[in-house]
Amino acid sequence: MTRVRVTAPRSLTPTAVLTSGRSAAALREAAEESDAGQLFVRSLIRSQLRLALVVALGFLLILLAFPLMLGLVPGLADSTIAGLPFDWVLLGAGIYPVIGLSAWLYVRTAARNEARYRDLAGDK
Repeated sequence: MTRVRVTAPRSLTPTAVLTSGRSAAALREAAEESDAGQLFVRSLIRSQLRLALVVALGFLLILLAFPLMLGLVPGLADSTIAGLPFDWVLLGAGIYPVIGLSAWLYVRTAARNEARYRDLAGDK
């Protein structure tokens, strides 16, 4: 297995980072790849992976609940709304708010995880 190092873009060079208000100690820690820095990064990766799995599982459960609801409620599958079958309306129009809500929750929580990481690493 080969190790790959990801570097910051030109705009985040040490000089640019120092002038943007980040501490020199945090830069040194990231540059030295200390045990604490590695622990913070592993913690961030774990929390982001856990978040992705929870959001994906929740989305899939809700997505699977739509057809189950149609099978469990008698007569619901035979209903029509504006001439369209109810199951088509439910799957066509009902899933988009779920997609939007899942995406919004994921982005909001991922940003909060990264902000916690920056606080722990000392990059305010």
